[in-house]
Amino acid sequence: MVTEEEIKHVAKLMRIEIDDYAEYVNKVHAMIDYFDVLDSAGVESEEITMQEIPISNLREDKYIPFNEKLIEKLKNYKGTYVRAPKMS
Repeated sequence: MVTEEEIKHVAKLMRIEIDDYAEYVNKVHAMIDYFDVLDSAGVESEEITMQEIPISNLREDKYIPFNEKLIEKLKNYKGTYVRAPKMS
């Protein structure tokens, strides 16, 4: 399953500081166990109903040119990058 080393590696890639890796190992194992429960639910025979919409009812797709640089319109655009809010 998932090890503390894998959690540590993913946290490093995501630049997230984690104090107790063992806590997250248990959480990931619980999620995987829940996916096993969902897999065994036996819904293969369930019929999915969808409303059919004829193509004539869809809007016409139109190309509308945008002559300005959209990235420059962003509030936190700084030359060559976009500044994102801090994550805590």
